[in-house]
Amino acid sequence: MAAPVSPSSSLRPSLRSGVPLRDFTTWKVGGEAEWFAEPAAGAELLALLRWRLEAGLPLQCLGAGSNLLIADSGLAGLTLCLRRLQGSRFDAQEGWVEAEAGEPIPTLARKAARAGLSGLEWAVGIPGTVGGAAVMNAGAQGGCTADCLHSLQVLDPARPDQPFTLAASELGFAYRHSRLQQDPLVVLSARFRLEPGHDPAAVTARTSANLHSRTSTQPYQQPSCGSVFRNPEPLKAGRLIEDLGLKGLSIGGAQVSPLHANFIVNTGNATAADIAALIAVVQERVEAAHQLRLHPEVKRLGF
Repeated sequence: MAAPVSPSSSLRPSLRSGVPLRDFTTWKVGGEAEWFAEPAAGAELLALLRWRLEAGLPLQCLGAGSNLLIADSGLAGLTLCLRRLQGSRFDAQEGWVEAEAGEPIPTLARKAARAGLSGLEWAVGIPGTVGGAAVMNAGAQGGCTADCLHSLQVLDPARPDQPFTLAASELGFAYRHSRLQQDPLVVLSARFRLEPGHDPAAVTARTSANLHSRTSTQPYQQPSCGSVFRNPEPLKAGRLIEDLGLKGLSIGGAQVSPLHANFIVNTGNATAADIAALIAVVQERVEAAHQLRLHPEVKRLGF
């Protein structure tokens, strides 16, 4: 496929066409991107967004590719993977942390622990980036992004030269939700307020304990997206699915994990269609048994 406007010579090293997106998702499924790029700096990102506007192409942004199901047919337009936009800065005295959108949230959690900053211990097992965590209000172990996020620097892809700041109070945070799931804004960086003055060894120990808890009870050795369904509080989605005997249920190469029922894993040859079909079957079984519809945390693209 060809874009209406050809990339300039300066963009050609960055832009690729026909890139398999399975290589950029934690489920290891998904078709090709019409155009794809991984900007490593803000100036490169802006140049790509300007070209996208001139070409009149749709835009999709990825982070670590978790909590994401991309259709086997792939994605039209420009797909940007922001995971190379990394970096963080710490004020250990005051508790301020600034991180680029592509910084892995587990990496940030460990850095904060070593600086004696408490508040991100829960994030060490989250398979995503800072930007993705903000969009999804990612959480685990009783904590979530909304607990410690102060503000975001974002831009509107329609006006890429005018980045602006959104306070956490403007993000409409709820359980695994923010307004960024509807508003087409690109997260550039995040600013967190953590608790300073803690013993780094103690914070690191809590962080490591949280990671051990997750890796010992969840199928981290197989491709997945993390938890598939939101918990219908006070109930737990995994318990509802497990109690119906659905662990191990498979469609094609997609399987409800025998280790944790709120995970669907790729056993090796799953397609996005397999996973989508298995999600639907689990929803139907739970609804038939409990008159309760489970809602996926997973974002679908290209369906």
